[in-house]
Amino acid sequence: MTRILLRSGPFVRAAKKYVKRNPAAAADIRSTLNLLSADAFHASLKAHKLKGSLDGLWACSAGYDLRVVFRFVPWQGHEAILLETIGTHEEVY
Repeated sequence: MTRILLRSGPFVRAAKKYVKRNPAAAADIRSTLNLLSADAFHASLKAHKLKGSLDGLWACSAGYDLRVVFRFVPWQGHEAILLETIGTHEEVY
């Protein structure tokens, strides 16, 4: 099931900042987002629910220490993925 990806302001800012520091990561991020849109539960993404103060959010791996935090939301009668932020494990948790 293909889902639309909706990018929040904080996600866009964090992604630009991360890619500026790590230009080689741009291709990995693009691949991860394409896979997330096509199959949010693909094994290579290691998608998992978050707990505690991030309850209701999900995270997936976009590389060794890079995480994408997102939530499933309704959008125009379909289920979409709202990208909340991106960063290292330490930055997003």
